Order: sequence, then structure tokens, then C-alpha cells
Amino acid sequence: MTTSVIISFVVVFLGAYLIGAIPWAYLIGKWKGIDLREYGSGNYGATNVTRVIGKWHGRLCFILDFLKGFIPVFAVSMMIKYGWFEDKYQLSQIIAAFGAVLGHIFPVYTRFRGGKGMSTSAGAILGLAPYSVLIAAAVWVVVFLASRYVSLASIAAAAVLPVCATFISLMKLYVHSYYVLGFLYLLALLAIVKHSSNIKRLMNGTESRFSKDKEEAESEKTEDVTEETSEKATKVEVDKEDMEQK
Repeated sequence: MTTSVIISFVVVFLGAYLIGAIPWAYLIGKWKGIDLREYGSGNYGATNVTRVIGKWHGRLCFILDFLKGFIPVFAVSMMIKYGWFEDKYQLSQIIAAFGAVLGHIFPVYTRFRGGKGMSTSAGAILGLAPYSVLIAAAVWVVVFLASRYVSLASIAAAAVLPVCATFISLMKLYVHSYYVLGFLYLLALLAIVKHSSNIKRLMNGTESRFSKDKEEAESEKTEDVTEETSEKATKVEVDKEDMEQK
């Protein structure tokens, strides 16, 4: 491996990491005057945004987090396609995907406290294994509709994805390098480990379900949270004025 190849891999990783580290959930929470660390699961992810702020903000967060994973992998794929550098083992795409997911889970902008990486992983994997992502997405929908557990659906999709990629590659429908398959299994393991707290709650029967009634309740809760945050900010300003007068 030449020095120029190593440098290109480092640049790809850093670029993907900095894109993946953009804390969209945190920024959406700040936009609404809410610190997501203090509400819901305390997680910087689309699911917690949905629970605390609302479904439309949650969907926006999901799309933005998804693109954080997809854009770096797609950009590297285009560079390879147009001859910027050669990479027959897809290592640079793997590095881009890993950098983006790592950035989302451990973002430098929020002191390395991020989300669980599901949305960003889905975007990254779409660039690596599109057919497998479609199958995993179908599994997610089926499990979610049957159970109403986002966490269970995410765990099931993560477990199914690398297995599907392996069979698809063996059948020559969409050939993946051994490096890509290994990376997909690593991502699946990382996603499941990040859901360890959810797995405990599922086993204890304390995990939260999504329902229409709950969405309405969460909407009311969001209004209360926003009002509470505004009241705190107003109180701080009043106290500050009193101190200045004294």
C-alpha cells in the first residue's frame, strides 16, 4: 500500500467523520428550545426527537442523519468511478461508511455523545449494499407494525442485513468483497450493542411502544417541555436583571 493511498484513506475517513458528526438531533432540539439530553431517552437520535418534539421533526432528523451516511459513501463511489483513485476491494467506501457512522455515534461537536447510528448506518449501507438495505427495511417495517417497538424493529433489521448481503453475494446478484461483508457484520454487531439498554427493557417489559394515543400525548408533552424551557429562560433573564440592578 503506497503513501498516497494511505493519505487518501485518511482524508476519506476524516471527511466522512466530520460529516457524520453533525448533530442534527441536537440542532433540531436547540431550534425548538429543548435539550434532548434531559428528556425522553436522552439520546441524540431521530427516535428521541420524535418522542420529545414530534413526528415531523423526527422524520426530518431521520432524513438528515440518513444523508450523513449516504453522501460520503456515494461521493467516494463517484470518485472511484471517474478515476480519482482505484479501489477494487471497496476499502475506501468502507472507510467512508465507518467514518460517518462513528461520527454519528461519537460526534466531536457534542463531546462524543451522539445517537445509536441506525439512520446513518442505513444511509451508508445503501451506498454499499442497496438490495440488502431494501430487504432490511422491509423487515423493519414488518416488525415495527407487528410490535410497535422501534428498538426491536431496528435490532431485527440490523441482524438480517449482513446475512442477506452474504446470500446475495453468494448468488452473484450483487457481489460484495469480503471486506464489505465483514464490515456489514461489524456494523450489525455495533448497532445491536448500542441497543443493549433497549434489549433489557424489552426483556423486562418496560420498553416504550409507539401508538396514535402516545403520539398525541407526546405532542402535548412537547408543548409542555417548550413552555417549561421558555419559563426557565425567562426566569434566568429576570434574575440576571435583578443582579444588575443590585
